[in-house]
Amino acid sequence: MTTEALNLREVTTDLAFPEGPVAMPDGSVIVVEIRKGCLTRVWPDGGKEVVATPGGGPNGAAIGPDGRCYVCNNGGFEWADTPLGARPVMQARDYSGGRIEAIDLDSGEIEVLYTESDGHPLKGPNDIVFDAHGGFWFTDLGKLRERDMDRGRVLYAQADGTAIHEVCHPMVTPNGVGLSPDGSRLYVAETEPGRLWEFNITAPGRIQPEPWPSPHGGRFLTGVSRYRRFDSLAVEHGGNICVATLIEVGITVVAPDGSRADHVPMPDLYATNICFGGPDLRTAFITLSAGGRLAACDWPRPGLALNFPPPPSS
Repeated sequence: MTTEALNLREVTTDLAFPEGPVAMPDGSVIVVEIRKGCLTRVWPDGGKEVVATPGGGPNGAAIGPDGRCYVCNNGGFEWADTPLGARPVMQARDYSGGRIEAIDLDSGEIEVLYTESDGHPLKGPNDIVFDAHGGFWFTDLGKLRERDMDRGRVLYAQADGTAIHEVCHPMVTPNGVGLSPDGSRLYVAETEPGRLWEFNITAPGRIQPEPWPSPHGGRFLTGVSRYRRFDSLAVEHGGNICVATLIEVGITVVAPDGSRADHVPMPDLYATNICFGGPDLRTAFITLSAGGRLAACDWPRPGLALNFPPPPSS
């Protein structure tokens, strides 16, 4: 499938490495600007307004049951500017620590909910998804330094800041996270290996781990033999998992059973995230981060309605 067939178009430009798109019922899209350390609302006409500036490295974002925007803050990156655009390279020299923040979209007020779990600090929270119970799953990718890197994990937390726990560990740069349409399965994408895993959910924040040789309790869905790195993801209404893919850039569309993985190319070195919006959830919003763009396209199938905010009426 080509970008021409999808009617790919720019919504806005001049964003500082956008990520974490959330399509809102009013037609706007909330994104983070990781390099600028801010949360920004993008209007359909391309206009932008900064909602809040938490600093560090705001990354994945999702609307919670109270209407606030919950942000995975990775604490900050060092950056490289290349002829192909900007790219994050390693932990920032002024790294401020990983954390989960809740941001009021009207006032811009920021509340830090979590900075650690199970006695271990959050290192580089990356992506987030809310379940139907109002709790959220999120990935902690960790941080890369010149000579070493963290082992990542998946966690589950309550939106009111009262409880958090580790679900699975270790993972190699866990990034995108999403839920199956019936909420019974959790999907997690690992960036550097280019692998997608599935976990069976038994209760809110609980999984039934697969036995060894699974390294962390997940079931392997798919991987890639080419140089592709998996980033964040979204799920279609029919169950396909759409994984934003770096380097050989695009969206990798994976069948629910892992039997098929199709690649939809995108014009940027870093297609980092995808979400679905519009009245029929057939508009895909994609962050083309190296070039600082938010794009939209006509997706061939409807996306899965998130638990929060409620989907727009037709």
